[in-house]
Amino acid sequence: MKFFHNPNHLHSLVSSIIDTSKKKAQFNYFTRCFTTRVDFESPHTNPPMDSSKLQENTEASYSSSSSSKLVLYSYWQSSCSWRVRFALNLKGLSYDYKPVNLEKGEQFSPEFERLNPLHCVPVLVDGDVVVSDSFAILLYLEEKYPQRPLLPADPRLKALNLQGASIISSSIQPLHMLSKLKYMEEKIGSEESLSWAQLHIGKGFLALEKLLKDFASKFATGNEVYMTDVFLAPQIAIAAARFNINMSTFPSLSRVNETYKGLPEFQASSPERQPDAVHGK
Repeated sequence: MKFFHNPNHLHSLVSSIIDTSKKKAQFNYFTRCFTTRVDFESPHTNPPMDSSKLQENTEASYSSSSSSKLVLYSYWQSSCSWRVRFALNLKGLSYDYKPVNLEKGEQFSPEFERLNPLHCVPVLVDGDVVVSDSFAILLYLEEKYPQRPLLPADPRLKALNLQGASIISSSIQPLHMLSKLKYMEEKIGSEESLSWAQLHIGKGFLALEKLLKDFASKFATGNEVYMTDVFLAPQIAIAAARFNINMSTFPSLSRVNETYKGLPEFQASSPERQPDAVHGK
């Protein structure tokens, strides 16, 4: 037997024995836990699935987890709501449609005010996330649901799309909002209200025509549908139908508009296809 006259050596030996015992106990505990988990899961093993069914289940699972929780508060005649409906369709995202009748003042209800104190549609609810303003909603969708991107990777084209969308959202649509035009009708009459809308839509379309003429092809900025198209398609449709804008003055915009009309995603998002649509109006 070896005796340790140096107390430091004796302390090192004891510490080594204790440390080894701790490691062994930790290993045994880990092994028990791992074995218990495997035994628990093994009775639930599913039979093998062929690749086609596996793909179907994966797609169904993605759709259920990512899109079934989306709720869109919309009004059928709102061009801002139309943009979001169009974008959701392009991205293949299903959603629950919650109509908000602006003419009846439902946007001023306490329930809706909690969603958007500005009392405007659209509002998107995604789980515990609430986003109002169509531009903000589309940027949120672009980040959260990157499939079928609405902004190109190329920095120049991305900036062009954001610029086109901004012209519509800030310099055209706000100037012919339903609430604004009703106020103008009460103050100065319906003819002046219509002239006001036509003037500012024309100015905005002229700017877009000049901005996009060197880029427009099948769509506004090339051969793919991007953010500018999502804003532009509803704006042109409403300008022509509601405000009698002559689109022949804007050849590039008029050409891409014909392409929009053939898109199933655009057709499905159109006002007359919405559950709150009032036909014949």
